[in-house]
This record gives sequence, C-alpha cells and structure tokens, in this order.
Amino acid sequence: MRKRTKVSAYPAVVAFDTAEKRIAAHPLFAALGSYVFRLSEHPWADISLDGKLRAHPSRQASEDEWTWVFAHCLLHLGFSTHSCEDVLDFQPALRFGTRPPSWRPGSCVRGEESKDPKKWAERFAAGLSNAAVAAIEVAGGARSSLSDARPLKTEWDLALGWFVSNYPLLGALASTMKVVADAELARGWDISIAAVSAASAEIYVNPLAGLSRQEWRFVLAHEMLHAALRHGDRVGGRDPYLWNIAADFVVNGWLVEMGVGSPPSGVLHDPELRGLSAESVYDRIAVDLRRYRKLLTLRGNHQGDLLGDPLRGPSDVADLDDFYRRALLTGLSYHTSSRGLLPAGLVEEIRALEHPPLSWDAQLARWFEEFVPAVEKRRTYARASRRQASTPDIPRPGWVRPESLEARSTFGVVLDTSGSMDPQLLGKALGAIASYAAARDVPAARVVFCDAMAYDAGYVPVEDIAGRVTVRGRGGTVLQPGVDLLERAPDFPEAGPILIITDAGCDVLRIRREHAFLIPAGAHLPFRARGPVFRMS
Repeated sequence: MRKRTKVSAYPAVVAFDTAEKRIAAHPLFAALGSYVFRLSEHPWADISLDGKLRAHPSRQASEDEWTWVFAHCLLHLGFSTHSCEDVLDFQPALRFGTRPPSWRPGSCVRGEESKDPKKWAERFAAGLSNAAVAAIEVAGGARSSLSDARPLKTEWDLALGWFVSNYPLLGALASTMKVVADAELARGWDISIAAVSAASAEIYVNPLAGLSRQEWRFVLAHEMLHAALRHGDRVGGRDPYLWNIAADFVVNGWLVEMGVGSPPSGVLHDPELRGLSAESVYDRIAVDLRRYRKLLTLRGNHQGDLLGDPLRGPSDVADLDDFYRRALLTGLSYHTSSRGLLPAGLVEEIRALEHPPLSWDAQLARWFEEFVPAVEKRRTYARASRRQASTPDIPRPGWVRPESLEARSTFGVVLDTSGSMDPQLLGKALGAIASYAAARDVPAARVVFCDAMAYDAGYVPVEDIAGRVTVRGRGGTVLQPGVDLLERAPDFPEAGPILIITDAGCDVLRIRREHAFLIPAGAHLPFRARGPVFRMS
C-alpha cells in the first residue's frame, strides 16, 4: 500500500483567505461587510453597489495584494462611486495592503448607481468612527493593531449603552438586557428589524436592517418597554397579533412624545390614539380586523415582535414580574428627579406594577364570594357557647344557622376530562374549588364530566370533589352538552353559576347564565369569553 501524505494548501489559496480575514477584521471595512465570491470577469475583482464583491477565480497574488484589491473595491462601495481616481486619492493614506503591479484602474464597479447610497454612506461613516477609536486604542496600547480581532461597538451596542448613561428610566433595564445580533438567527425567525424575549431578557436584532444610531435607540426602547410592561403575558383571550399591534401603537406614541431616538420608516404611530391604554386600542382596532392585520410590527412578515418561548434557552430569572417591576420603578424614581415629566399613560402603567394582580386562586375566591353567597349566621342565647375563663359567670351567645327550611347555595362544575387535561392541574383546580365551597357553607356542587359526551355525576359533597370523584371519560372535548344539561336541569337553581374547567382545547360555548372559566396558564380559549377567565399557575 502506498503511504498517504498530507497535502498542504496552495499558497495562493492561503493568501486569498488570509486577505479576506484581514478585511473582515479591519474596523473601517468590517462596517461595510461584504461576502467575496470567486467569480468575476474583471482581471482582479469588482463589486456591485448592492455589496456583492467578486474576485477572479484563478488569479494568483500575495496576501498584501489581495488585501489592497479588496479594500479598493469596498471603498468604491463606501464612496458610492464608479470613479477609481476618487478611491486612489484616498487609499494611500490607509497604508493597508500593497497595490499589485499589474492592476489597472477601471470597471471595478458593476451595475448602475446604488438605489440606497445613504445606507452605504452611513456604514462607511460608522467604519471611519470605528477606525478612529481603534487607532486611539492602538496608540494607548489597548490593542496591538487596527486588525486586532477585538469586538467593535456596533450602532445597537452604542444605543444600548446610551440608555445606561443618559436615560435613567430605561437605564436599569438596559444594563440587564442583552442584544443578540445574528443575521442567521434573524433570517430563521423572520426578524426584519427586532424582536424581544422577556423570558430571556434578550433583544434579537437584524444586523442587516441598516438603521442609524438614533433609530436603534427607538427600536431598543420599544422592545424594552414591551418586555418590562409584560405585554406578552397580558394578551389574555385576545388575538395575539392584534394585541401586539395595539401595544405597538401605545409604546411608539410614548417614545415619540418623549423624543427617544428616531422612529424607523413604517413604524406604527397614530396621534389620535394618544393617551389610550393597549386594552383600549385593541378594542378599537378589533372592529376592523382586515385592515389592521395588514400592519407590520418591528419583526415584520406579519408576525409579532413579542416572542413567547426564549430563543436561546430558559431564563435564569426566578421571578420575571419582580425583575421587570424593580427595574422600571427604580428607573422612574431616578428619571422624575433628574429628567422631568413623562407621558401620563406610561407613568400610570409603571405605577400599576407596584400593585401586581391577584393570583388565580384569590380571583377565584372573589368570584365565589360574589356569586355563591354564604348562609348568614346569628348569635342566640338559646344555645350558649362555652364560657370564657376570665369571666366564667357571664354566659355568651353561640353561633347558629337559621332553623327554618331554606334553599342552600350551590354551583355547577363542567369538567373537561379529555386526554389532554393535565392531572396535576386538574387536582389543583378541584382542591381549590372544594376549599372555597366549604368556606361558603355549600353542602354539594352539581358536577358534569365532559369529553366526547356529557356524564352527569349529580350533586357531589364538597369534601368529595377533590379526592373521591372518579373521572370517567377520556375521549375528545365537547363541553356544550354539559352546559346545556345544567341549564335545563329542573333541580339546578336558575341563579346557580357555572364554573368550566378546561385546557382551552374545546369548542365554542354558549352560556346564558353567570359563569367563569378555569384554564392553565398560557392557554387561550378559541372564542371571546363573556365571563371571567382564571389561569392556573
């Protein structure tokens, strides 16, 4: 057998690749970042004014020569010009690479004039700024050379840093949130400009969006307020995309009023909606679904910029509500003392965070208190209570319930017993119902199990609801027959409320009496509920 030997790469290929890496690492040209393709009719290389740089596929040259050629083409892009003379006047001052002896000016640019020369001019200006900062760091010894592979401050990084040092309201948020600029991730998630994940405390931006620093300030503030005000969790039973649109109108209105950065072209802003909450704006736009579904958020592609599950793993923040509440309240206290007034609607929303909403079990208890009244007790000497040790000679009246025959309070439970129901959540819900019913002196509740059909369990003692009720069905989910059974039952009182426990994967329900829904956290009913909706956590 012949001995296999390792073949080293051709020197010309190594020189080409190294030159490309030097260009990508240089602070001036990194801002103009362009992909190099080994395909060109030019003797050396040419570039189109949309950023595509093509090199001759078989030209052999040194690393310094390729570096000079690539830099020459990118300067054409930065100057947005076809003229080699303008570039050659500037290029010697860079002292970057070596001009090939066989290189001749002319035909370095393909196509017509750029459709967006302002974009390349802004990137070139940012590159010059980066190069100036890098030159100062080289002089001070912070980096060895301009091409030292140190991460440079991008426009979005500078915009985020501005909040920390200059804008107290969002400074605490900006110091804890991270900007993720990944073109591949943005393309995979259809992010046109930006989106936010409150769970990850990360803002995902598209580095190819081409926004100015002022526009990035507006975009980052927009996403930070979305996360801090918990817009993603406040959707309730609303349409998620329309809710996102409504929240965008409100947040953008505040930012325009505060003068934070500059809104990018096409952002949602309507002065007529000034002063309204996101809930009020949603109620307005919900009447014209066809029109408002055509509007775009900062994410684009008719998708919301409020991301649900984190893109980069679960959050390490134990209590998101407490985290964002402290950040905003701290920022508000510093901002009002040093920067002046803020929009009244924004201040009201932040102040509301000081009083977080009640948990689902407390809300359920209030519902029971309102619609399942307890039997009134009274004191009487006919049945004296135990005497107090301090005053044994004084008889005390005892608590008794009315002795006359009267109707006792009750309620109905329509229980989804389909296979998709979580047994743990089901047990938690039934346990809460049993405890509240016992506290309201309810002797029994009317229970109906529903999957593919309704099973009437009759009146079940409240102490048996949590532990000894046998769930019979495990098929599909059809709840309307169970509701109809209770509403038509002659032995169920007309004023008796109905509590529907489901995972929200049910049909559309029509209920004519007082009712409420108990569903898992994060679930959404497929219709707009008329009664309150409690979400179990």
